[in-house]
Amino acid sequence: MDQQEELEYILRVRNGEHAAYAFLVDRYKGMVYSIAWRVLGNQEDAQDVAQEGFIKAYQQLYQFEGKSKFSTWLYTIVYRTALAKAKEMKVRTFSITEQFKETFTNDYSTPQLSLMQTDDEQRSVNQAINNLPKTEALLVILYYINENSIGEIRQITGLSMANIKIKLFRARKKLETELRFLLDDKTSERRTYGKQG
Repeated sequence: MDQQEELEYILRVRNGEHAAYAFLVDRYKGMVYSIAWRVLGNQEDAQDVAQEGFIKAYQQLYQFEGKSKFSTWLYTIVYRTALAKAKEMKVRTFSITEQFKETFTNDYSTPQLSLMQTDDEQRSVNQAINNLPKTEALLVILYYINENSIGEIRQITGLSMANIKIKLFRARKKLETELRFLLDDKTSERRTYGKQG
């Protein structure tokens, strides 16, 4: 679905064809859930926020002017909804459980990351991303996995472009170190098992 086709669906929803919204939900539900999960770290809360984000976007669809991509506009709503939920949860509790189970594949910009192909290596990537601070993990997903531009990420998160670049640089360095450690560890495990067999 290209942007023009997407705008047609938006117009159809605005003209009263509510079922057309299902196509937009279907297209973006994965990334919407991922953003909510990265902010909240909890499956149930992430599902609630994803649903709430889609409802808010539906209710505010008439405000979407098409100046940015629909996805950027939607992710901004979801991100802000997730932040509000996180604040609400901090009032009620003193800690938020960290649970990251998502699996994904994509090309990464550094040589260490681009070598990740097997399931085992993919788990290492997930583990390394999960070890990052929440904001850095979210930025890595938006930039490297979802291929959002720095400008789009600025719109979504409200962070300055300089701050995003710094955080992405730090996150990339941490990922490289973590992955080198994880891969070296796995390589030595394989060698040990190979010798035993």
